[in-house]
Amino acid sequence: MSPESTPAGVQPASSPQQVGLGSVLPAVQVSGQSGGQATAGEGRPAVVEFRNVTKTYSPGQPNEFTAIRDVSFTVADLHSKGEFICILGPSGCGKSTILRLIAGLSPQHPATRGNVLVFGEPVEGPGPDRGMVFQDYTSFDNRSVLDNVTFGLECQGVPRAERDALGREWIGRVGLDVARDSAKYPHELSGGMRQRVAIARSLILRPRILLMDEPFGALDPMTRMNMQDLLLTLWREVEATVFFVTHSIEEAVFLGDRIYVLGNSPGTILKEIQVRPSDRPAKEMHRDPQFQETVYFIRDLIAQLEQQQVSRG
Repeated sequence: MSPESTPAGVQPASSPQQVGLGSVLPAVQVSGQSGGQATAGEGRPAVVEFRNVTKTYSPGQPNEFTAIRDVSFTVADLHSKGEFICILGPSGCGKSTILRLIAGLSPQHPATRGNVLVFGEPVEGPGPDRGMVFQDYTSFDNRSVLDNVTFGLECQGVPRAERDALGREWIGRVGLDVARDSAKYPHELSGGMRQRVAIARSLILRPRILLMDEPFGALDPMTRMNMQDLLLTLWREVEATVFFVTHSIEEAVFLGDRIYVLGNSPGTILKEIQVRPSDRPAKEMHRDPQFQETVYFIRDLIAQLEQQQVSRG
């Protein structure tokens, strides 16, 4: 990290800075580092690796726009455990671009420069090893809850009886009523219920990577906290690596093992913060003084980073 990336009041350091539940690393972990989680361990390739990735839309045109620039990070493949990675930053800083590059979705994919690797291989497009949950409710309007949840299994050719049994299991696991809700259609569901369907539709396929783009952003605060609690429970069961985009600092501190803080467009990772895993429900964690200390630190950090970028601009 360059000296100008360090905000006022935060001194460069060779060791992590402890703040509440968080540990602010002196530099973003990348491939080849020893002594940290960036090293993939036992010869396994990293789950996801970005190597100096830049994405520019409409290059050479009057509306040319660079969303992210020189983004590098490594998320290791930890044995029998997935990490929960939160990507945090102001609107327009390229958070969703990073997510969609991992997913292999156009027009974000492919990168303009640099390399995006999943399990050591360049991303060529979408794949069954990656599931995605969007902010918008993406259920198929003409399909029941059960048929929405089992859509991926249907595409894989799983027999009807087998996929329906798995679908009912997952409808129950995400907190819906199997008997009452399975035959409903999306227009009969609340926003929180539709996001439960979307999560079940992704996790029923047991993806190695789950990509979530502000999935709870439109929910009321209480429903949002309930969904956060549910997500942590399911994540610990399936052991996937989660990349979770959010504007909410509280959400990132509660959910994340690691938080990438991005600066304004063109986005790049300015800080990496490791967070002690939450051990209580969201509404209890929010009252914890160390939790609040971490939230306030990140809030001030982002404000300082934004002010520095405005001053340099």
